Amino acid sequence: MNARKSVVLCASLLACALGARAARADDMQRPYVRVAQIDVDPAQLETYKAMAKEQIETAIRVEPGVLTLYAVAEKDNPARIFVFEMYADPHAYRTHLETAHFKKYKADTQEMVKSLKLVDTVPIVLGAKAP
Repeated sequence: MNARKSVVLCASLLACALGARAARADDMQRPYVRVAQIDVDPAQLETYKAMAKEQIETAIRVEPGVLTLYAVAEKDNPARIFVFEMYADPHAYRTHLETAHFKKYKADTQEMVKSLKLVDTVPIVLGAKAP
């Protein structure tokens, strides 16, 4: 390989590395958003909803990195719950998973949850108006 090709190759590798680092830094500066789809045992739905409400209210109150947690049920299938989660950044999300109130929620609802699907998203437009 001649010197010119070596320089081009090195420059390309450096550009890729810097671009990846910039993308990771950008990800750390924007909110981390995911959607959880939770199928709950219908016989335990009311108990599940009470536990989810307690966990969400606690997380919003005590965790500065938790920006939004909305839980809604599918209209024609109330045992299918969707939770829209928004955190300040990925670190805030990881911190949330380690809190005592989240671990209690997971342990207490483990037998109620029939399936869980987590969908990572990329924010396009985030807007809200106080109700």
